[in-house]
Amino acid sequence: MALSYKTRRRLSLLILLFGLPAYIGMAWWIMSLFERPSLWLEFGIYVLLGILWALPLKAVFKGVGQADPDAPRDE
Repeated sequence: MALSYKTRRRLSLLILLFGLPAYIGMAWWIMSLFERPSLWLEFGIYVLLGILWALPLKAVFKGVGQADPDAPRDE
């Protein structure tokens, strides 16, 4: 099922406003459960987690910054 442009824009906004801060909090909390690793390992873990959140949501964010392809064009 393909999402419309308007739906993808709204969903991406909700994800960025609520989902991303929740994901950051969850990653921070999970990292606090373990003994602090070396600085470079900790940096690598956060970079990896920063990339992993976007991979399943790529279809939602793709093309959201572009003009609406379904909008009527003025000629």
